[in-house]
Amino acid sequence: MRDKIMKFMQGRYGVDQFAHFTMGAALVCIVLSVFFRNGSNLGALLDTVGLLALVYTYYRMLSRDIAKRSRENQKYLSSTEKLRQRFRREKNIMEQRKTHHIYSCPGCGQKIRIPRGKGKIEIECPKCHTKFIKKS
Repeated sequence: MRDKIMKFMQGRYGVDQFAHFTMGAALVCIVLSVFFRNGSNLGALLDTVGLLALVYTYYRMLSRDIAKRSRENQKYLSSTEKLRQRFRREKNIMEQRKTHHIYSCPGCGQKIRIPRGKGKIEIECPKCHTKFIKKS
């Protein structure tokens, strides 16, 4: 069975980041439609939008026009780069909080990373050379 699926998918585009996004959007629309079923057309509209997003996602996944799908994915990635970069930065900061304190310079706002457990220390900002004292 697995071989049949692999043969069927040969030469097809498959799943990329834009497909993940459209699949997630479809899921959100379908779940939200459950909450808006009572007396409003919003539930039916969300159901329809979710179904159309699913159909579009599968159309893209099974497409043989790899170059066009790749351009669509690159357009999506370039339009969401700033948002994804911000989430990556915040995730990185959250991971570092276990081992480091992160202070902002009172002079220029530059973020400075200091290892935990150093006690009371004097920090010099590498950007504006302002000195300030913090307990790490």
